[in-house]
Amino acid sequence: MDNKIEIISFESRQQMAERVADLVEVHLSRALLERKTAQLAASGGSTPAGLYKTLAERDVAWDRVMVPLVDERWVAPGEPGSNETFVRKMLQQNKAQKAQIVGLWSDSASSSDGVDVAAEKLNDAGAELDVAILGMGNDGHTASWFPHAEGLETALSEEDGAIVAAVKAKESEVTGSHLDRLTMTLGHVKRARCVCLLITGDEKKATLQRAIERGPIEEMPVRAILNARPDIWICWAP
Repeated sequence: MDNKIEIISFESRQQMAERVADLVEVHLSRALLERKTAQLAASGGSTPAGLYKTLAERDVAWDRVMVPLVDERWVAPGEPGSNETFVRKMLQQNKAQKAQIVGLWSDSASSSDGVDVAAEKLNDAGAELDVAILGMGNDGHTASWFPHAEGLETALSEEDGAIVAAVKAKESEVTGSHLDRLTMTLGHVKRARCVCLLITGDEKKATLQRAIERGPIEEMPVRAILNARPDIWICWAP
């Protein structure tokens, strides 16, 4: 891994939200000049909430923007823990009310059974991601690539055809009881035109510093995207 990976620091979370929103807006607007739709892959978690609220105030042709989820807990929309519900609440407001959220959950019996359905949804939305927004946990996971999770090897696949994987995380303070997940694969995320990793607080900054050092990917899976995309935008605020 390139230990020279830089972290862009901001004075506040709002400043980070504004500047990253500038970047996202540029990429989406450029994509919409090239084709009918643009794609913004969105993650759940509290960190990107400010970004989504800020983006919702921007003058983008949101009715032409597809917003597929990077990952999802195996819970239906409206239930506690649903990333789809979170993204709809944070982003689908003000000028972004017509943004087209693409959820991964389905009424399949399990996350494993839902892989093909989720992949079909993503393929229908379009093959190319313009921007992927990622977060990171204090355990070194990003997306739903959790340390030593069942299915992690598949989730970290870089094959062109593998875009969604089912994983079962090991229960921890980070996962809570939501262990069954669907997630975009490393191969799909890394092909986004722009990848942004947003983190906040000193603890996560220290975690990221450890991840930048060499070590097993299965112990800190965020290393996978750091390796695959050394041009990643890593943004931190206190």
